[in-house]
Amino acid sequence: MARFRGSGNMSSRIGLIVWSLTDVAVEASPMAKPKNFLFICRGNQARSQMAEGFARAMAGMNINIYSAGVDPSAIDDHAVDVMEEVGIDISKQSVQPFDKVPMSKIDTVITLSSDSDPLPKNLRKKATQIHWPLNDPAATSGSDAEVKKAFRSVRDEIRNRVEVLLVG
Repeated sequence: MARFRGSGNMSSRIGLIVWSLTDVAVEASPMAKPKNFLFICRGNQARSQMAEGFARAMAGMNINIYSAGVDPSAIDDHAVDVMEEVGIDISKQSVQPFDKVPMSKIDTVITLSSDSDPLPKNLRKKATQIHWPLNDPAATSGSDAEVKKAFRSVRDEIRNRVEVLLVG
């Protein structure tokens, strides 16, 4: 799981823990009830797509990952580019509205923006609710370098939060 870099034995030094996506996986018994996670943001074009990409890369057996948008639009090319930088291809993921997600199966809903509310009433009662108030990198203006910097910042925050969500 964790790999340590440096020299000396572990008891005589503090090791730097280096995690990689292949080191972090949620394992479940094949007999366990599947867990179903839904990531939601306004357009399902950047934040929820990146979260879905990381979750799919980190999730083990019996975990289903979905993403949807309140007002879905096309996946942002910058999101695809910055995820590719970390070895995850989200270009084939689909953009979808709530009604395309099997809402009755969802255990945990993660909203990635304040404008993801309101959630469908049937989801409010059943699913665990988590809110990650992240800025929308697609709303960033400026040079391509400035926009990509915003996307990378949000990507890295999402990766950290997905690791905590799935691994604990």
